Amino acid sequence: MAGKKTRKRRKIKWMRVAAALLLLSVFLVGLLTIIQYIEGTIKKVNQPFKKAEATHSFQGEKSKTDAVNVLILGSDSRGEKQSRTDTIMVGHYNPKTQDIKLISLMRDMYVSIPGHGKHKLNAAYTYGGPELLRETIQLNFGLDIHHYAIANFEGFEKAVDLLAPDGIGVDIPYEMPIGNGMVLEKGNQQLHGKELLGYVRFRQDRLSDFGRVQRQQEVITKLKDEAVSIHSVAKLPDLLGLLGTYIDTDIDTATLLTIGKDVLTNESGEMKTLRIPEDGSFTNVRHEEIGEVLEVDLEQNKKALNKFLGSENK
Repeated sequence: MAGKKTRKRRKIKWMRVAAALLLLSVFLVGLLTIIQYIEGTIKKVNQPFKKAEATHSFQGEKSKTDAVNVLILGSDSRGEKQSRTDTIMVGHYNPKTQDIKLISLMRDMYVSIPGHGKHKLNAAYTYGGPELLRETIQLNFGLDIHHYAIANFEGFEKAVDLLAPDGIGVDIPYEMPIGNGMVLEKGNQQLHGKELLGYVRFRQDRLSDFGRVQRQQEVITKLKDEAVSIHSVAKLPDLLGLLGTYIDTDIDTATLLTIGKDVLTNESGEMKTLRIPEDGSFTNVRHEEIGEVLEVDLEQNKKALNKFLGSENK
């Protein structure tokens, strides 16, 4: 009788040990999986950034301060040399303060383009790519730009769907036919990549190009919020892959990773925005050869830029 009880106790003990070993094995497998994922992410981040080869000559000088200004362009290029740019922005980043600022430059501003006389701002890109556009912005507004980044529309769509698989919420003010048989209905909508691209590019806006700029700033801000959310950290390897495929930039790997790290750890998360020209500093004028343009008070807008950027515009 005593022998049976002893064997039963041993059986129960070994069952407990086996259960403990099983739980430990499950834990170790799970831990190993997590470690492998983290190692894979680290290797992906630390390896040389395989960005699309910088295809443009760009002479932006190294920043004289810690702040960096990046010319951000959205291009409808399909391989042709002389393409247009729908979006002209300057992203400003200060690693000391972690300030992130976004300046939208209206493409129809009537400005002096080196070697080409006076024309719309976006014509500078058509004539000479990002370098001539950089020179034009510096000449007219006194703003030094250190790097460029050109995103094509397919990359925009894929980035949106990666960062926000459930879509980006926007309040559509009225019905918007955005092409390819798609129509955005009035009201609050969750838009995915293709629809969101149509939203920011919509041309029949009641506010003309000013409405487009407002929507661009709205969407960039919301995408930035998605990018810094905790669930997006796991998507970092895929996001880096998208950047490498769809972004043409002269920014080096170290700078990209530094900016990305600081943006992810920025507690405030706030991004300030500015539109140039500012209200009250321009008039609408029609030129027979090039159509409607914005005649701009350059000095007033230089002051607006200096105030917005403080002493860090060089």
